[in-house]
Amino acid sequence: MRAREVARAERVVNGVWRLRLPLPWPGVPHVNAWAVSAGDGVVLVDTGIDEPGAIRQLELALSQAGLRLEHIRLVVCTHAHSDHYGLAGPIVDAAACEVWLHPNHDHMRRSAEDPERALERRIEVARQSGVPEAALRQYQEARRDRGSGIARVVEPQRDLVAGVTVETDLGTFEVHETPGHAPSHVVLYEPQRKILLSGDHVLGRVSLYYDYGYTPDPAGEFLSSLDVVERLGARLCLSGHGRPFRNVQEHIDENRRTVAERMGRVEAAVSDAKTAFEIVPTLMGTNDLTPMLVNWGLSEALCYLTYLEREGRVRRDGGSPERWVSDGR
Repeated sequence: MRAREVARAERVVNGVWRLRLPLPWPGVPHVNAWAVSAGDGVVLVDTGIDEPGAIRQLELALSQAGLRLEHIRLVVCTHAHSDHYGLAGPIVDAAACEVWLHPNHDHMRRSAEDPERALERRIEVARQSGVPEAALRQYQEARRDRGSGIARVVEPQRDLVAGVTVETDLGTFEVHETPGHAPSHVVLYEPQRKILLSGDHVLGRVSLYYDYGYTPDPAGEFLSSLDVVERLGARLCLSGHGRPFRNVQEHIDENRRTVAERMGRVEAAVSDAKTAFEIVPTLMGTNDLTPMLVNWGLSEALCYLTYLEREGRVRRDGGSPERWVSDGR
């Protein structure tokens, strides 16, 4: 148990407010939304999660910045995870504004429109990966009827793809597609001030998560997206979690090192045939695994195994649950 965070706002540079919104997740206490001045209102980049009291928390943060929901002229979502898109519906209702989002957001739609079916799919992936039945039943019971964290699906009025720009008082932000963390992920970059709104692609503290099962190679996509961001040459990063930071290149380099190190753990673990679930303690560096750590670790392990399989370094050994081995055994 822990005390819940309370929303607050802080001005980062003239015309940009960080709205620090609480989350219900252990180890991830808050998410950032960014209010960027635009004419007589603001562009809101990301929204916070939908849960009881969440819209009031957003209103509290906005009020500390001298703003109201009605001042939001446009909602731009860096990706379609619940903590970055969940309140899009209530914001649209209050502000009568548009929502812009990458078109590859089916991963969000499935979860929001049929959360029970999405949970069943996750359970089946976990079962095939070797998670014990007792743990699956416990997880399924804990997650049942908890919803998706998304108030409702709001179709984007414009697709956030390469070439699209977002106009603000700080300048014109360019859209760059950066899948990996999520199929729908983009970053926004203002080249004159060299400001990067990075969503969850590059964070102040390296924390890796990939959506598994929606694209062929999430880990490979993430690494390629680091190349995209590196070429921009950003000098100030406003990320989806944590404080702003300026040493952007160091964070990109650290992400690459961390991925290589964690992928190496996975590859070493399959020197003997193992299920993805059996690899998770090695990957996470602990045997004291909470359901959340298993959830995150299993997705990460499966994405690294998929990447290594495409590289010809590991292969599936068949059976149910599925086991993985070093190629050439």
